[in-house]
Order: sequence, then structure tokens, then C-alpha cells
Amino acid sequence: MPDVLARHAVRVTGRPGGAPIVFAHGFGCDQTLWRFITPAFERDYRVVSFDYIGAGRSDRTSYDPARYASLQGYADDVLQICHALDLEGVTLVGHSVSATVAMLASIAEPRLFDSLVLVTPSPRYVDDPPGYIGGFSRADIDGLLGMMDVNATGWAAYLAPVVMGNPDRPALASDLEATFCSIDPVMARQFAKVTFLADNRADLATVSVPSLILQVSDDVVAPMAVGTYLHERLRESTLRVIQGTGHCPHVSHPDETTRLILEFLRARDPMRHPVATTA
Repeated sequence: MPDVLARHAVRVTGRPGGAPIVFAHGFGCDQTLWRFITPAFERDYRVVSFDYIGAGRSDRTSYDPARYASLQGYADDVLQICHALDLEGVTLVGHSVSATVAMLASIAEPRLFDSLVLVTPSPRYVDDPPGYIGGFSRADIDGLLGMMDVNATGWAAYLAPVVMGNPDRPALASDLEATFCSIDPVMARQFAKVTFLADNRADLATVSVPSLILQVSDDVVAPMAVGTYLHERLRESTLRVIQGTGHCPHVSHPDETTRLILEFLRARDPMRHPVATTA
């Protein structure tokens, strides 16, 4: 399905015969945000990155509102990309909402995946008191969606610093804001609604693929309670905490993010996942 690869601007680098590792970006992002960590994998892995429809260099004419009315549509995209490249034994790295997308893809076709790496994941962003802390109230999300309705770019200026954290490094938030603004506004609005109003807690019990949960100690988008919640409910999960702030450790803390992923893969299968450099 070569059209799938063109549609999602799929980029393949690294060692052709290496174990495949696929990077799926989060809401408002594109594949360029992985650039701080993917070089460390290219010596030993077949590295795949892509853009969801509406983001980056994807074919925006392919957008289908019905398909993307739920996160399953995005999971189906991931599966199609893996099949188009004839991948097996995939390590799927998903950031933020793509961690949920990764879990949904693994539920649909568990034999396709060797492991999942869930970077700042959340199965539900909205609080469900008294037992669940998601990080946002429903009013918070309604306010964000309302802002997106009336100001196609103003929401990006508001949300980027919240997502990125690290206020002592404002350039990081500025770069993320530019990425937010590059997303098609209609598609971004629907993706935001699907992302922030989804509730995939019931799906956790059916995830059978071993996973690494990468949690940032101070993350207002997916707080520590969410990482703990996931770890307690995902079979064969490993929880590692990055001491820092923000929701994008692959951008703000790339060396530690890379090290923790490589350590997890090496511990799973030293023969299949050789020690790689982080330089």
C-alpha cells in the first residue's frame, strides 16, 4: 500500500535489517518532534516515523471526519503503516494520546508488536472524582475547545507552554506553538475533542503487549497519578519516572528518554535489542 506511506509522509531510516521501532506523535505535533531521540536508534534499528492526517507533511485531502471521530481511526492508520512496510516484532513508541493509540493498535493485532513505549500516557484526561485524577476538569476541556472555535491560533499560544513546561526554556514552548499552528485548524479541533474527551480506561485490561510507561514527575497534562494508575492496570508494564517538568520529555529531556527506552528494550531481549549509543 504505497499510497499509505505517501499519505502519512512516512520516513524510514536506520538499519534495514534492524528490529523495527515506530514513533507516533501526539496531538498538535508531527514527526519532527522525535528528531531529538531517533538518531540514537538508527545504528541498530529500522526507524519509522510518520504524520497523522492533518499534521506535518501528510496528505490533508485524505482527511475523513468519520474515520477520525474516535482514536481507533488513528490506531488503524498505525496498523496500515506497519503492514505497508511489512513490519514484524514492532516496538511502538507513542507520545501522549498516541500512547492510547498504541494500546488500541496492540489490542487489535497483538502479534504484530514486541513492546509498547508509552511516553506520558493517559487513558482519560478528564477527572472522574473521587477515584480518578486525569488532570483536567470537563470545564477546562470545554474552554479549550471553545477557544479553538473562536481563535484558530490563540489556543496554541495558550496550550504550548502548558504542555511543554520548562518555563526556564521558553524556546521549547515557542517551537511547540509553531508546530501547533501548522496543523490544519479543522482537523486539530476534531483531534482535540477526540483526544481530551476519550475514556479508554476499560481497554487497559485487554492490553497484552509488554509496555514501558515513561512518566515525568511534574506533568500537568498527565500527572503522576495517571502513570501510577496505568502501571497498576497494565499487565507486564514497567514504570520509569523522569525527574523534570512538562509533557514532552523526548524534546525537553531527550538523553534520559532515550536511555530509558534503550534500557527497557535491552532488558527485554539482549540479543534482539543490542546496546546502542545515545550520541
